Amino acid sequence: MRTMFDKKVAAVLCSLLTLAACNNNASDPVDTNESNDPDEPLYIKMFAGLYNELPEMDNAYWTEWQERTNTELDIEWVPSGDLDTKMDLLLASGDLPEVLSSPDVRPPLVNAIKNGAFWELDDFLGDYSEYPNLKNNLAEDWQKYLSVDGKLYGLPRSRSRIDIGIKIRKDWLDELNIPVPTTLDEYQDALKQIVEEDPAGSDTLGLIGHGTIVADGTDAFAAAFGAMDPYFTDDGGLVPKQLTPMYTDMVEWFSELYADGLLAQEFSVMKLTQAEELYKSGRAASYARSIWWDKEYEDAISRTQPDPEIINLALEGPGGVSVNLATGVSGGYFISKTVPEEKVKKILDYLEHTASEEITELAYYGIEGVHHEVVDGQKVLNELGEQEINTTSKGAGVLAYSKWGKVESASGSKEYNDNKKQQVEHFDEIGTIDPMTGLHSDIWLTEWAKHVNEWETMVTRVIVGQISIDEYKDYIESIKESPGMLEAFAELGEEYKVFNQ
Repeated sequence: MRTMFDKKVAAVLCSLLTLAACNNNASDPVDTNESNDPDEPLYIKMFAGLYNELPEMDNAYWTEWQERTNTELDIEWVPSGDLDTKMDLLLASGDLPEVLSSPDVRPPLVNAIKNGAFWELDDFLGDYSEYPNLKNNLAEDWQKYLSVDGKLYGLPRSRSRIDIGIKIRKDWLDELNIPVPTTLDEYQDALKQIVEEDPAGSDTLGLIGHGTIVADGTDAFAAAFGAMDPYFTDDGGLVPKQLTPMYTDMVEWFSELYADGLLAQEFSVMKLTQAEELYKSGRAASYARSIWWDKEYEDAISRTQPDPEIINLALEGPGGVSVNLATGVSGGYFISKTVPEEKVKKILDYLEHTASEEITELAYYGIEGVHHEVVDGQKVLNELGEQEINTTSKGAGVLAYSKWGKVESASGSKEYNDNKKQQVEHFDEIGTIDPMTGLHSDIWLTEWAKHVNEWETMVTRVIVGQISIDEYKDYIESIKESPGMLEAFAELGEEYKVFNQ
């Protein structure tokens, strides 16, 4: 649920975006005092998300990265919990860095793109003959997810399609003689038994998360209810997942979990870091995050509990299976229009280099003998590698697409990673992608902005029992029946047809 500060921030964005566009006029580029010496490191000022401890840019990893790419990176690392708010303020102010790294393409970013804040890249890239890594090493159709109104504005942050897993403590299931859940009902029963038996010995929690419902896991659960399948009005309009009957069914199910004490009571105000620490301390049975975190979580839990084991579930529900796939494109890198055209080409050369297999290997494993050793043909991070190679270390470059990039643990053995891949390899076939991905209807963005804050509050209220599910359904219907929203559905329907041709 959004804070009062977040609401105040949102209120000023629209009025400031026009100013942002004016401040980012291509005819008035910033003088960056670039050297004409081709051997001189390329200075790049960047804004990016921070998902671990703040890195020292002169450590072994970042020194190697900058030497191999011949760059001097000046990165403003923003903690992931504050990223959306900070990015919205940045976009509204118009005081943009040369390169903006965004983990998704949210409405404020789309608005800034439409207002001319970032360079269109099609003419620079041409037929990709000068950019073989971008042409050959990325996810299929990656351009679709970084285009607005049919024009390309970003290069991808490459991540695997298999990403989020609904985790559960397998060691606790075994200890309590509970079969591994395969359906939502079995999962709910398993959580109930775990919470009642209290294997943590200190008020064991069931499912934890952060933000609106359970954040990273919400779309996975939504897939089990069928809310990640395209849902159309009678006249062909596309209805976003939040307003579908299937999503409402999921919200009602979460209200049942909450009433039974199986969903963390503080779910709506919990921060990502708080949820993660709860899971790492061995307090909770279930949590949804990227699969590659499993080894780190197990290692942390093992400090206080013996032999923890985490598995990721694919739960059958009334409308599908609880696996939400990514697109292979986790947001992108956007170049500010304040950057002179000649430097845009140099930045694109840098990003092209970061899409190579060589730089991708560096991002995942660091330097052999410094960050990792090779054991049974598997690169395994050592102590320094575990400190310096992480999610944040992958945040300054495109990287080549890797099917197992969000599954394999860089600190896990070959046996560990082979077992993990075997557990989830079927996710790629059974999972679904949000049909709204890549769509940027102006009308939808405008209309949803009017409702999103109240909608988040209403979701929380129905889950905690402050209003009935019937009151929530009436509220959703009132949104769907508004003339502006019906117009938005129609525009989304047409955009969906074009996007999926």
